[in-house]
Amino acid sequence: MRLSIAFSTNDGKNLLNEHAGMARYFDVYEFSDNEVKFVERRKNKEVEEDETLIHGDPKKARSVSTVLEGVDVIVNRRFGPNIVRILKNFTCVVVKSYTIADAIEVIKQNIDKVIEEYKKEECKKPVVL
Repeated sequence: MRLSIAFSTNDGKNLLNEHAGMARYFDVYEFSDNEVKFVERRKNKEVEEDETLIHGDPKKARSVSTVLEGVDVIVNRRFGPNIVRILKNFTCVVVKSYTIADAIEVIKQNIDKVIEEYKKEECKKPVVL
């Protein structure tokens, strides 16, 4: 199975230590058959344009969803109140890792859990790894 997985980051190396939607960028990787390939970096336009938005703002959730169109999974160390809105369109994975490289390894080791949650059509919950 192929999954498109986005990692919240400001620098392309480390995961964000804030809510996922506050990231400047989302680095998108393709996971398939134990292979991982970097696809692209997407700029989080909402953060760039309006840093005054409060946590949980529905406008921010819509913006992140638009930026991540075509992505299946979002990975970060933390998610904010918008996770309830984001879970309607994405599988959210919370990791303890600090770097994207470490988070990729954690995802690879737990891909079955991620796929199981991804396949649910309703009542998705965050995957905590």
